[in-house]
Amino acid sequence: MRITELLDRQSISLTGNPGSKSEALDQVVALMVKSGKIKDEDAYRKQVYAREEESTTGIGEGIAIPHGKCDAVSRPGLAAMVVKDGVDFDSLDGEPVTLIFLIAAPNTEDNVHLDVLSKLSVLMMDEEFSDSLRHAASVDEFLAIIDKADDEKESIDERLADTGADAPGQAKILAVTSCPTGIAHTYMAAEGIEKAAKERNCSVKIETRGSGGAKNVLTSKEIEEADCIIVAADAQVPMDRFDGKKVIACQVSDGISKAGELLDRAIAGDAPIYHAAAGSQTSSSTSKKSGGVGHQIYTQLMNGVSHMLPFVVGGGILIAIAFLIDGLCVDMNALDVAERADFGTITPIAAWFKNLGGVAFGFMLPVLAGFIAMAIGDRPALALGFVGGMIASGGKSGFLGALVAGFAAGYIIVLLRKLCDKLPDFLEKIAPVLIYPLVGILLMGLLMSFVVEPVMGGINTALNNGLTSMGGTSKVILGLILGGMMAIDMGGPFNKAAYVFGTAAIAAGNYDIMAAVMIGGMTPPCAIALATLLFKKKFTKEERESGPTNFIMGLAFITEGAIPFAASDPIHVLPACIIGSGAAGALSMLLNCTLMAPHGGIFVFPVVGNPLMYVIALVAGTLISTALLGILKKNIES
Repeated sequence: MRITELLDRQSISLTGNPGSKSEALDQVVALMVKSGKIKDEDAYRKQVYAREEESTTGIGEGIAIPHGKCDAVSRPGLAAMVVKDGVDFDSLDGEPVTLIFLIAAPNTEDNVHLDVLSKLSVLMMDEEFSDSLRHAASVDEFLAIIDKADDEKESIDERLADTGADAPGQAKILAVTSCPTGIAHTYMAAEGIEKAAKERNCSVKIETRGSGGAKNVLTSKEIEEADCIIVAADAQVPMDRFDGKKVIACQVSDGISKAGELLDRAIAGDAPIYHAAAGSQTSSSTSKKSGGVGHQIYTQLMNGVSHMLPFVVGGGILIAIAFLIDGLCVDMNALDVAERADFGTITPIAAWFKNLGGVAFGFMLPVLAGFIAMAIGDRPALALGFVGGMIASGGKSGFLGALVAGFAAGYIIVLLRKLCDKLPDFLEKIAPVLIYPLVGILLMGLLMSFVVEPVMGGINTALNNGLTSMGGTSKVILGLILGGMMAIDMGGPFNKAAYVFGTAAIAAGNYDIMAAVMIGGMTPPCAIALATLLFKKKFTKEERESGPTNFIMGLAFITEGAIPFAASDPIHVLPACIIGSGAAGALSMLLNCTLMAPHGGIFVFPVVGNPLMYVIALVAGTLISTALLGILKKNIES
């Protein structure tokens, strides 16, 4: 297959003039639609934008190669647009883009077109080729230039297969490239590394892991003899085979824009020794270990959040079902205070659902801590994180304690690994199965028991004492504080302190306090759900997909639904949620709303005093938090 077989005349524009990146993407998508290869324009456009959210496709040198692979594509295709005046595309080099090629790939097992697309991606790295396309006077000339280059230059995989021969006196360098889609950046990074190696008169063998599978795969003998290995990847790459070798792990974009620096480091041996987890057969995304400190922390957090999310969503909705069943089957007004405390477990079927949901919730914090730890210290850190998260879950520190436990567990393993490097070989070999878990769990237990839990427990006690002393003062201020506390840590000591205060007030016959507490807990997930619908550019694809389920959890008074969003961006999410929850709690008090049940959200509205005003307070608090989320959160980097 030739490149021009994928590129229709009607999908080429030599006079593009977009004013922004989004306009450029929309225009080139419209060109692709003209080819008749797109079944659903909106679905395809969303996939193209989703790819941009992972990392920019503006590779530098005035070139952008956006792409989308999904079911909305009926046949593989290309669209091209020349932008004479350039457009800001958030390119790797910060320069405006003047030449855009859009790739459409069907979501099928037939990947014959991928070789063609990868070849085009590599051709774009040739400045003479790309400049000639920019200055093409007609569509016919544009196509003729591509045809000529297609004839003259062999595919990247064919060239890479011949680059593994040793050059006398040179370091033996290997490389692996991979991107999330596996269409363009994988091969462009390989091209960049190959070019840099030739400039330094250094041989290099490069394994490409694209959508068509791994090609030019590194052999065990080559890995054993290699002096250094470059892994430029934003997707999963088998890493265990590199155990004990010097490995430079970086983003795939670095293979394009910083190939020379990578080769210089590899030749000089400037790379850490990679240690695989004992017995592990997993693949590791090297992007987790790349970028600045902020990027590393974010990816480590997201590793924990993404694994925690199914437990939150599944468990939360099951608990909501339990409240719904009891709300439909039980007359709350006929129950005394003690019986109302059992809401959600009064009927046998409700109790079953609530127990099952509670089991799922029980895994939430250990999983969060465990996978944060794993992102830092690989598999040996997983056990430490689980233990720390379980202690936080059963203690007073809540999800904030689990966050601390996750990061602490990861760096405990990092420290132990450095210490064990100095041990004799026979002891170093047993470290992953004996020293790491034994010493690591011991250290984690000591840290949680004597540092994290006491500190958070002290805060909890102080909060309870402060709230008790405020009970007779301003109701509105009390509602503001209690509502805000429900959103501070969403299940942690602040949240529990406010909730316990509310339930104690019910026992004392003060029903207005519990109303403020519950509405404060309902607001964050409702606001998050609404924000993911209104401000899509501020959330990841995964967050947008899971966000609407927070309506269910929020209305059921399950604040924990907001935890993944707060954990991934606490600096911006928590203030927005706290202010909205505080406002909702204050309004509930101001409007004289009451609640005789300690839980249930919308399902216990029959026992809410002044229910219309309660709904107004909830809507107001939700809108305030939603607006603040739109203002405070930054757009996801594309």
